Amino acid sequence: MTVKVDKLIILDRDGVINQDRDDYVKSCDEWIPIPNSLEAIALLSQAGYTLTIATNQSGIARGYYTLSELHAMHQKMMDLLKPLSGKIDSIFFCPHTDADQCDCRKPKPGLMQQIANRYLKSPANPALPLSNVPIVGDSLRDLLAGTALGASPHLVLTGKGRDVKRTELPSNTQIHEDLMGFAQSILA
Repeated sequence: MTVKVDKLIILDRDGVINQDRDDYVKSCDEWIPIPNSLEAIALLSQAGYTLTIATNQSGIARGYYTLSELHAMHQKMMDLLKPLSGKIDSIFFCPHTDADQCDCRKPKPGLMQQIANRYLKSPANPALPLSNVPIVGDSLRDLLAGTALGASPHLVLTGKGRDVKRTELPSNTQIHEDLMGFAQSILA
């Protein structure tokens, strides 16, 4: 089903919304929001943006957590957003490892294509269906997956963002201290 939206934002999860861990976020207890990230989502929601998440979750394929545990983490996020009047419209995830060579694991654009198929803004440019849609991530692979379909790249310096080499960033990448910084920039 395609739902046409005019104000779409694509967010990475770990390192953008919640704290990232080198040993993977494996449970609800380990899913801890980054300060002000949920408030940023609420501001964007209240401003009429449709927010979707595109996240690599190879911990499933590695056996670190189950699909049920992943859904429980996402339910925790939704439950924390509700009293703030914030909302995530949908969550797209890749459960594979690099070795699986799937097309949905970022930096490949498979998740972005799924998002474009669901929220296609304009069929005017089918080659770049996400033209000017902001993609917010803390890694190069997040940004490359989105820019492959025309998305506008936004790097946050939370998570692994401070370690990204600026010389490798896609052209026109905007850099923000955190998700709240991104939200304030978009809403300005």
